[in-house]
Amino acid sequence: MNRHEKFVITINRQFGTGGHEVGAEIAKRLGVKLLDKQILQAVARRFDIDSETVEKLSARNQSWWDDFTQFYRAYIIDNQYHDLGPELTSHELFDAQAAVIRQIASEESCVVIGRCAFDIFKNHPNALKIFIHSPEEKRIRRIVEKYGVSADDAKLMIVDNDYTRELYTKTFTGTEWYDARNYDVTLDVSAFGLHGSVDYLMALIGDD
Repeated sequence: MNRHEKFVITINRQFGTGGHEVGAEIAKRLGVKLLDKQILQAVARRFDIDSETVEKLSARNQSWWDDFTQFYRAYIIDNQYHDLGPELTSHELFDAQAAVIRQIASEESCVVIGRCAFDIFKNHPNALKIFIHSPEEKRIRRIVEKYGVSADDAKLMIVDNDYTRELYTKTFTGTEWYDARNYDVTLDVSAFGLHGSVDYLMALIGDD
């Protein structure tokens, strides 16, 4: 990856690895934009709907099992709103997110968390695609400490989140989330710790 030209770093991660924190620190050290929640906000502006609505619906069903419209309408009705806005399908929403990500990346270097960005930028000439993983017992311990839940609940959270990310990837890219061929680097953060992992990745990225 050439840091002297516009670049993209994509971070995909198992739940509970601290991959988001790794991506955020890399973006901070490189002085570039971190893309995560901003993507949903940009999509909301594009379709003239409330970004909080998009975020809640996305969190409510990360894989969008059914059309986005069904969830959107249910949410609006539950909250006694009447302007139902545009009818979107899950694939249209994914395409909108991809378009927003590509647009930002065409204008400036950035680090993208999740969102199947590894596939969106699979043919990008200056992209580094990273997958963060860690043994389950390490992730359980981290989730227990971070969220104050039991070990059993932490394990359920891992199963649920990893499954939805895996299914989301398969649905919208046709590829396997765990396929190492999707990435340039796969890193077990338990071998380095979060700060050590950032140091290691920064060494791979190279100096100015």
